[in-house]
Amino acid sequence: MDNKDKKVRKAVIAAAGFGTRFLPQTKAMPKEMLPLVDKPIIQYIVEELVDAGIEDIVIVTGYHKRTIEDHFDNMSADLRSNLKASGKNELLEETKRISSMANFIYIRQKGPYGNGGPLLDASHLIGDEPFIYTFADDFVAANPSRFKQMIDIRHRRGGSIVTAVRRDDPGDYKRYGYVDGQEVADGILDMTTIIEKPGSKEASPSDIASVSGYVFDPIILEYLEKQYQSYDKESGEFQIQEAMQNMINDGHKIFAANIEDAVYYDTGNPLDYMKTVVEFGLKRDDIGEDLKNYLRDKLL
Repeated sequence: MDNKDKKVRKAVIAAAGFGTRFLPQTKAMPKEMLPLVDKPIIQYIVEELVDAGIEDIVIVTGYHKRTIEDHFDNMSADLRSNLKASGKNELLEETKRISSMANFIYIRQKGPYGNGGPLLDASHLIGDEPFIYTFADDFVAANPSRFKQMIDIRHRRGGSIVTAVRRDDPGDYKRYGYVDGQEVADGILDMTTIIEKPGSKEASPSDIASVSGYVFDPIILEYLEKQYQSYDKESGEFQIQEAMQNMINDGHKIFAANIEDAVYYDTGNPLDYMKTVVEFGLKRDDIGEDLKNYLRDKLL
């Protein structure tokens, strides 16, 4: 039985994908390091985790992701000297802050292909604690933050919590997992079903998509390990959704939470990435007005 009062201190970020939709750019730069104006996508996820009280962040990477490690490492002496000499003290302090936000642990993905692989690889670093599992190319902007809201729901109800949004465009059913269940409070679903990428609206249990991140009870690691024992590479990707459904079938609670005051950003494909860059640029005090005027001139 899960301890709903236990503090959530750890998080795992899956960041091992090849980013093929962004080639040739991602041949040298991981897609997680693509900038939203002047800050890489993955930093937004890290900042959201830290805001929710996360202390230890495990980033599961691939062989081509060294720049992620460099970004969250201490800045070089040359960069520090340059910023000091040019009087850019505010930028110096902001850059120094990046490496001290959390305890960062990096491991290379060795497990099976699919969203369950990174979590299986990191399981020995999680132990018996509740934790967050999330991805490095999509996120939710909310106030309070998405993970603060999810942790609060866990403290009140126990179990595991899934980020949920309504998505009913035809292409969405090939991109996201979909859930169904009983509404137990406003915006909170006691899940009975989760299906990964049902393919069509007709095959989906609802229009409620599971996206971006989870607060998991550690029992899921046992289910993933059991699933892996019988996993056949020829049968497809190794997915956490199968473990989640088995948990539900065995009576473990998983709740889908509609995050309040939230905007979901999926930067995993070029079009949605560009939309996000433009939106974030328009929000900036220093460049927002000029960008708006530029776009107006281009479009009118």
